[in-house]
Amino acid sequence: QVQLVESGGGLVQPGGSLRLSCAASGSIQSIGSMGWYRQAPGKEREWVAGIFSIGTTYYANSVKGRFTISRDNAKNMLYLQMNGLKYEDTAVYYCNKWPQSPPLWGQGTQVTVSS
Repeated sequence: QVQLVESGGGLVQPGGSLRLSCAASGSIQSIGSMGWYRQAPGKEREWVAGIFSIGTTYYANSVKGRFTISRDNAKNMLYLQMNGLKYEDTAVYYCNKWPQSPPLWGQGTQVTVSS
């Protein structure tokens, strides 16, 4: 079973940027489409962005134009470039298969947007 490990979170001011990384212990090509998800305090986990194996991307309306998802199949890595961060982007961010596969949930990485 492939394991996914997220990193790159932190504390950032509104308007700032962060780049999240997701390292897979095996081939992400074998996983297929992948996505980023997030869970804010007191809220359910929600989908943020998705990318097909061929590179086609999709975004939730709340992040469209600010976030960019990408993948490096050779390195078995998934990325999320987040620009123009807002208070409401504060959450724990997770990577997973898209649509999600429960066994692949990792620990996530905390993103806190605060002044």
